[in-house]
Amino acid sequence: MAERRKKKARSRKTMARKTRRKTTSVGTASSKRWSQRVTQESDALDLKRGVFKLTSAKKIAASLKRSAEQSSRRKAGAYRSALSMLTFYINRAGKTLPKTQRARLERAKVALKHQFGRE
Repeated sequence: MAERRKKKARSRKTMARKTRRKTTSVGTASSKRWSQRVTQESDALDLKRGVFKLTSAKKIAASLKRSAEQSSRRKAGAYRSALSMLTFYINRAGKTLPKTQRARLERAKVALKHQFGRE
């Protein structure tokens, strides 16, 4: 009788271990959206909410420049951090990004270059 209880206890522990492994390998909802977390909680920049949805390429570039220059946590230069965040957003949006918005963001890259004095 005692032997049977030990077997049951062992099997419960084994099942719990297997269950834990399964849930960690599948991941959680937050790990599926790592790119969203990067844009919101990046150490490089504290972005203004909705910066990539602004209507003008110059406004987007100005906002990114302001964020990059004010950030004390960035590891690279202001220009590099701002351009990296812009490129990251474009790449992560992929094919779902409308052509008009993609074109606006590409123009924002050029405007960012001009605002930092890099032709």
